[in-house]
Amino acid sequence: MMQPRVDLYTMAWNEMAMLDHFFRHYDPWVRRYIIYDDDSTDGTLERLALHPRVEVRRFQRDVADSFVLSAQALQNEFWKESRGTADWVIVTAIDEFLYLPDMESYLIWCQEQGITLVPALGYEMVSEDRPPAGSCLTEAIRSGVGSRDFNKLSLFQPDAIQETQFAPGRHNAAPMGRLCYPPRDELLLLHYKYIGRAYTLQRQNALNAGLGGTDLAKDFGAQYRKSENAFHDRFDTLKRHSFDVIAGGRDHHSFHRSPRWWRPENG
Repeated sequence: MMQPRVDLYTMAWNEMAMLDHFFRHYDPWVRRYIIYDDDSTDGTLERLALHPRVEVRRFQRDVADSFVLSAQALQNEFWKESRGTADWVIVTAIDEFLYLPDMESYLIWCQEQGITLVPALGYEMVSEDRPPAGSCLTEAIRSGVGSRDFNKLSLFQPDAIQETQFAPGRHNAAPMGRLCYPPRDELLLLHYKYIGRAYTLQRQNALNAGLGGTDLAKDFGAQYRKSENAFHDRFDTLKRHSFDVIAGGRDHHSFHRSPRWWRPENG
């Protein structure tokens, strides 16, 4: 079978610290990136312009005074343009890395089995220091903690799915269409947020400043508004409970104990 055609959709705002890691991870199996930029000012747009497979578009807040609801509306729609031209689409964030040791072979197997959507088991990755420049992030930072919030639908066949019906932040979904899940959950979503203590705190403060009045009223992005002491407590807790997520031989389907919205029996 030919290499699967994979399109990736995401949003960006001042992502220079992550972009090289992001492309290094996804370039081997993503043929096209569609990235909606929210007025980046740190060189992100210039870096995106250098990548031959990137299409940059401007993110517009179509829901008055709400970044989160505008993003939700976009995430539920933008991937539909790949119908008829891509075998798979990815809907993700710049700090979310879908991981399997051999992703291309896995996607071919899914196509052969008639699988149409592949939710991922979430892990919150953690490191006291930023990764070295030029490193492969899934090799440089392997420690994390299982996360129910990041048990997400990020990978599916656009021709099989009618609607994703993502919740805000894509922390849940109610997909409609021809739904065929894998028999076992093997795909991982590695969330590289807590990598570098000082950087993460600075990033959270900046993201909070970008929220609108509706976001604040609905308590969206509440994690960005925790006190500095609460942030450090959270960071220390993650470090204390972290383990090598990518260690060979781990059966994540059985090991990952948090509820999965796509498997009611696991709830």
